[in-house]
Amino acid sequence: MSSQKTSWPEVVGWPAAAAVTQINSDRPDVAIEVVQDGTNVAPGYNAFRVRVYFDAGNANGPVLYTPVVG
Repeated sequence: MSSQKTSWPEVVGWPAAAAVTQINSDRPDVAIEVVQDGTNVAPGYNAFRVRVYFDAGNANGPVLYTPVVG
């Protein structure tokens, strides 16, 4: 069931905006944080959050790592 999805390996390399659209489609119940790689973020697990790390040095801002719930 798509509401149980917890990771999105298929979006690695996608533009961040497209990844956010896909994750939101699969899991509208989670907050999605789009984070430039190298940015400090607060530690800790959150079952209602997905962080999407992207490469801001590239014009398309591709996703660098598999986004996961947490």
